[in-house]
Amino acid sequence: MTIQDETKLTTSMQIPAQRAARTAPKHGAVMTPTAAKVTAVLRIATGFLFLWAFLDKTFGFGYATPSAKAWINGGSPTKGFLGNVHVGPLASTLRSWAGQPWADWSFMIGLAAIGLALLFGAGLRIAAVAGTAMMLLMWIAEWPLAKTTELGKATSSTNPIVDYHLIYAIVLIALAATYAGNTWGVGRWWAETVRHNRWLL
Repeated sequence: MTIQDETKLTTSMQIPAQRAARTAPKHGAVMTPTAAKVTAVLRIATGFLFLWAFLDKTFGFGYATPSAKAWINGGSPTKGFLGNVHVGPLASTLRSWAGQPWADWSFMIGLAAIGLALLFGAGLRIAAVAGTAMMLLMWIAEWPLAKTTELGKATSSTNPIVDYHLIYAIVLIALAATYAGNTWGVGRWWAETVRHNRWLL
């Protein structure tokens, strides 16, 4: 095989657990069928998390978003969160974005696209990049490093560095890195479809 040759994605990349255990020095090169299924469940669950956020903010199911503040009823998906940012170095900038049409559309398209990509198992690299950017912006908005806001209120931060936004970002990266769409998803078909544009995987 030459350096230019691409590794073809096949079922042989997933081997029985007992044999995988014997290849310990080469961990990362293979994934057991059980690990692939667990990763697929993580992918689907994470996809539903993003897609549910989109649907709730769009239609106002009454969980995080009441019906009166639903996007289809004239509410803004970003106004409540960004409008109340009073902590961190970008607080004033983020508040100025609150309720802006471009911010609402970008946020909602991002939620829907990331959710669908994860559910179907296609475009996981793009989803990981976009999702990580979104999560980092939300991490900056909450700024868990601070104990109090500009208004003197407690931030309720429980960890100064690693919060759930960073965990979601790491999960997105891990799902893309492990080709999680190949199991219970359209990952293999998608890889063949975009084989000349690997960045679309």
